[in-house]
Amino acid sequence: MRAARGFSFAGFVLAIGSAACFALSGIFASALISSGWSPGAATTARILFAALALLIPTLVMLRGQWSRVLRAWRTILLFGLLAIVACQLSFFVAVQFIPPSLALLIEFMGPVLLMLWTWARTRLAPSGVTLLGAALAVLGLVAISGVLAGGALNPLGILFALVAAVGNAAYFATGASQEHGIAPLPFVGLGLALAAVGLGIVSAVGLLPFRISSSPVTIADAEVPAAAAVAGMVLVSTVCAYVLGVAASRRLGATVASFTGYSEAMFGIVWTIVLLSVVPTAIQWLGAALIIAGVVTVKVGELLRSRSSPRVGSSRRTTRNG
Repeated sequence: MRAARGFSFAGFVLAIGSAACFALSGIFASALISSGWSPGAATTARILFAALALLIPTLVMLRGQWSRVLRAWRTILLFGLLAIVACQLSFFVAVQFIPPSLALLIEFMGPVLLMLWTWARTRLAPSGVTLLGAALAVLGLVAISGVLAGGALNPLGILFALVAAVGNAAYFATGASQEHGIAPLPFVGLGLALAAVGLGIVSAVGLLPFRISSSPVTIADAEVPAAAAVAGMVLVSTVCAYVLGVAASRRLGATVASFTGYSEAMFGIVWTIVLLSVVPTAIQWLGAALIIAGVVTVKVGELLRSRSSPRVGSSRRTTRNG
């Protein structure tokens, strides 16, 4: 297993920026849906136009590097179809059966699933400090989501939310991979192109209700053209969010980047205050504090492990030589 990465301030800045951009997607999408768009249409527009926005930069940056793309086809396929399409669609299906707050909470169990998968694959248990940080972050997410207020537990909703969680884990796992040598922007561009094709097929066969509206949308008590909301959702909440997120995963590693992604819920609070004038409750502020504490603790655990790994390896070599 590759040693845990050292501290990267740039990585944290990229991860926080990605979370802030992702958090805006709910504002844009809910405004479009309220004006008559179907969730499937909003998702398809988001992915399709983002893929088109990155098409030319992706082709330019991949000039002479298509052999790398062929070698990395499995990773790109997982990123496009599991991390993007399956995650997005499963969440939208889940919220038809369970409250959105509960669906989001389950989807954000992706970092925990990723940590457990790494544990099973490498046979190396996370440190106690890392587990403590994970627990703090999850508790903070529970507090912010408002799921403690109660909600119906529909098995289908839980199942689809778990699929979204697997997609969430796949996003950080595939994004952190860099053995193929493909830069973050073209990697995201390829994944979005595959995702757009997948969503197009699903829509064409009628599995995804597709309805759009030209009516203006309301954001922050102001009416704006639907095209403006789509542009914001595409350029900020998709292109910037995914590119920054993949770049952050490669600097921080999948585990730390995924738990830092919990700050998306915190930025969700910030954007609702700024754009919707909705003030969070005291328990949501507590949840935000727990998420920050959890992310810091997870990173401390990873740093401690990376510093102790060489000593452990040296001790084992000395024992064998003796």
